[in-house]
Amino acid sequence: MSLFLTWFGVMFPLVFSPGPANIAFAATGSQVGLKKSIPFLIGIDLVFIIKSIIIGFGLGEIVQAYPFLMIALQLIGAGYLVYLAVKFVIANSVTSKISDKALGFKDGVILQILNSKGWIMVFLMFSLFTAQAQSIFAGYSIVILIIWLAILNISLHIVWIVMGNFLAKISSSPSYQKLLNYGYAICLIGVAIWLIIDNPIWSYSAISLSG
Repeated sequence: MSLFLTWFGVMFPLVFSPGPANIAFAATGSQVGLKKSIPFLIGIDLVFIIKSIIIGFGLGEIVQAYPFLMIALQLIGAGYLVYLAVKFVIANSVTSKISDKALGFKDGVILQILNSKGWIMVFLMFSLFTAQAQSIFAGYSIVILIIWLAILNISLHIVWIVMGNFLAKISSSPSYQKLLNYGYAICLIGVAIWLIIDNPIWSYSAISLSG
């Protein structure tokens, strides 16, 4: 129990914080509700589970061995966030149909694959808790951590979708709905800009220029 509480205290704020996926969950929840957001959620969390398996069972060393892979993912991911932001803005068009507004399974898969911060979060979890988990769960330690993270991810992602849907139900005014969409678009673009500024490529560039 003490291990779980420590793990939860570290992982809860990381998973719940407003990152690319959570903002997208709130946005799609506000547009189509929980039920129609499920394919997007499955896409996001399926890739997250695969990330956990890859890193937890040692294949993550390959990613660590090629840091430029993470740099590329972060930059491409920033570009994809801008694309999603534009998609939400376009959804404000009077001619847009509700089915066109929903982010689907493919969107979730692409977004999570390109979410470099998701990779880093999983690396952090295993680096902090693998040894402790092994002392308690022995050979099942990696599987236990993967299950814990999957349950936490799915639960909090549903919370983000419901929160987005709640905000949308506060008012049925078209102007309010447009404001929400523009707000989500601005948030996504803000995260994209942050990913670009925070990208390690600038450190490499500074080192090469100074050399």
